[in-house]
Formats: sequence, structure tokens, C-alpha cells
Amino acid sequence: MPTSPRIGLSTASVYPESSAHAFTYAARLGYDAVEVMVGIDALSQQTSAVKQLSEHHGLPISAIHSPCLLFTQRVWGSEPWGKLQRSAEMAHAVGAEVVVVHPPFRWQKEYARDFVNGIAALEESTGIAFAVENMYPWRASSRRAMEMYLPGWDPSEEPYANTTIDLSHAAIAQSDPILMAERLGPRLRHIHLTDGTANAKDEHLVPGRGVMNAAEFLRHLVGIGFAGEVVLEINTRKCNDRAERERDLRESLEFAREHLGVLST
Repeated sequence: MPTSPRIGLSTASVYPESSAHAFTYAARLGYDAVEVMVGIDALSQQTSAVKQLSEHHGLPISAIHSPCLLFTQRVWGSEPWGKLQRSAEMAHAVGAEVVVVHPPFRWQKEYARDFVNGIAALEESTGIAFAVENMYPWRASSRRAMEMYLPGWDPSEEPYANTTIDLSHAAIAQSDPILMAERLGPRLRHIHLTDGTANAKDEHLVPGRGVMNAAEFLRHLVGIGFAGEVVLEINTRKCNDRAERERDLRESLEFAREHLGVLST
């Protein structure tokens, strides 16, 4: 009998609270694992601290999200391949099998030039799956969009061995995540479960509060026997207090459990 995917919580989901708070929420609410977003939170950059949090709460780390966002361009230095190598080292140390990475920005021309082959080489040398995430055109309006990623925002168009689908990013791109999953087939390794609407904002809504048919998407994953990780990556910055943030995190977990067919314990 196939096992259901683990349901993890991204540390980004509790920002502006810290990575330590993310582990506390995840343990209290019953998440199966945690994905660590390496970011401006100094603790998230320290392998020893991340490992201690995992051991203290008894929660495995499902993935390391490399610091490749605009606001983390200087985290772990500015050389992108070095940042990915360091992400793999952290993943090894904490027992994670996946590093989530975004495609290069267009201005990172040297990095982008051999990105596809470079990712394959890193996977071969480290034994870690580098799951390249779907991104989106940057939209100034509903009619104007700029391609800001090289070799492109859609990982299904490149021969990556491992990929990530993020539903909020798919919303901005006005891309059907089920069709993308079908194009990717067994190369789909990782999910950022969230939601969004068809506008220019990367909303990262609680799943079910947007237009991406997140429930149908999860049922599709069950139907194809998806065996990777499902990680809640939502935006709780506008929550008025910790109680509201916890309600959003609980609602997200319950949504995932319901539509993946996982019974609450």
C-alpha cells in the first residue's frame, strides 16, 4: 500500500518570527517535517543550530531552500554556485535529501549560462536532489510581462531531474499546476502547497483561499502516487498576532491532510 507524502512546514511561513518559532509551531500542530528557508534569520544560516532544532523537536528536515531570493542575494556570499554547494552541505548534515533552488535571474548571465548542466553536476557530486522551482513572468499589469529568469521560469521545459511546483508562483504565471505536473512526470520531487490569484503578487495564501484548485491538485498527486514532499509555504505576515498565525498554519495542515487522504492523529 503506497504511503502518503509527508506534510512539512516551511520556516518562511512564520516570518517575521524566526526559524526557531517555525519548529515550535510545526511540533505543536503536528506537522511531519520542516523545510528550512536559508534567509536573513541568522539562525537559518547555521547548520549546527538547525540540526539542534530538528533534534530538540523530534522533527526531520525535509529540504533546505537555498538563499536565492532577491532579498537573500548576499546570504552566504554572492557567488551562486558556492551558495548551492553550501546548501547541499547543510542538507547532508541535517539529513535532508532535497535542496530547493530557483532558476537564475536574467542578469546572472554567467550563472545562467550553464545552469542546467551545473545542477546535474551538483546532483552527481553531492547525492542531493536539487529541485528547481517554477517561477513566473514579472507582470507590470495584466497585459505586460517581463521574462526575468534564465533559462526560463517553467522547469518542465528543461531536463532537470528534480523539480518543485509552487502554487502561488503558478497563479502569477497563470499556469495550470496539474498540467505542469503531468509534463514533469516522475521528475516532480517537491511541492510548495499554497494558493494565489491571477494577479502580479506572489501572495502565498492559505490553500483553498485562492483560485488554484489546490484541493484538486492534491488529489491529482494522490492519483499519480506522488512520493515526494508536500510543504506548506504560506504568508502569515499580515496576521494580527500569534494566535491568528497558528490558526492559519493549522488550517493549512488540515487542508493538506484532508485532500491527501491523511487522517489526523
